[in-house]
Amino acid sequence: MKRKSIGILLVLTAAISWGVSGSVAQFLFTQKQFTTGWLVCVRLLTSGAILLLYLGLTKNPDIWNIWKRRASVINILIFGLLGMAGVQFTYFAAIETSNAATATLLQYLAPVLIILYTAFNRKAIPPFQHIFGIFTALLGTYFLVSAGNFSTISIRPEALAWGLSSAFFLALYTLQPAQLLKDFGSTVVVAWGMVLGGLGMSFIYPPWKTDDGIFSFSSILAIVFVILFGTLIAFFCYLESLNHLEAAETSLLSCAEPLSAAFLAIIWLKVPFSIFEWIGAFFILTTILLLSLKRKNMERKLAEKTI
Repeated sequence: MKRKSIGILLVLTAAISWGVSGSVAQFLFTQKQFTTGWLVCVRLLTSGAILLLYLGLTKNPDIWNIWKRRASVINILIFGLLGMAGVQFTYFAAIETSNAATATLLQYLAPVLIILYTAFNRKAIPPFQHIFGIFTALLGTYFLVSAGNFSTISIRPEALAWGLSSAFFLALYTLQPAQLLKDFGSTVVVAWGMVLGGLGMSFIYPPWKTDDGIFSFSSILAIVFVILFGTLIAFFCYLESLNHLEAAETSLLSCAEPLSAAFLAIIWLKVPFSIFEWIGAFFILTTILLLSLKRKNMERKLAEKTI
């Protein structure tokens, strides 16, 4: 029980840190005039450099092996430049054009895209629980973007586009590096992915150009929070939780991310959230729970077969 309690605390810390960092990023965009490109570039470069430094100091033998195979080089470049940079940029752009709560909820449509891709790839119809999950996700999105005004879309078109793009890139981020993770481990892959994504974005959004942003004690504190708590600490807590909990339990508890993002955006940033948007949020969270419970049942059956 103590081990499980530690795991629950770790995954909740990770999920809440991710959710809160979204609201902190919204604060930087709306009140301090920082841009999405600059913040994502600095976040990726700094976090990736710290992770690589940590791996170097702990003498991890796999830190350079990823560059010794042609296939892994191609895959890590795709992961860093498209997966890592893509999901970070589109998510923060969705926050900048809407708010942290809406952006996080739209990003959580990624499991639906993963289900559709898997079904197409296997040429098989998804199980009923997955189909029902797709229905609740689409219904939730409809309520979220209409806010009860069913004749028009209440969310800005660019915000909806960035949010759906974020879901797509999150699906790519999840599916594409499977072999890399198996060969080199998540820490090495994520560290190089962050550095490559940050370097790629530096050509478009140089980190030394901060003409628009307002630097103050609060903004510097917010930037540090996004880098340390919203990236490094959240990442390590999430990975460590897998040593104490089943993967399905971890994914279930990670639902705290959109809830914390919504709660903080409403309380701190005074983002209006209507009853219909809450209904949409409920349906999207239901989708996450359905898909996570499905995976948990599959893991339990597999364990029973091996006993």
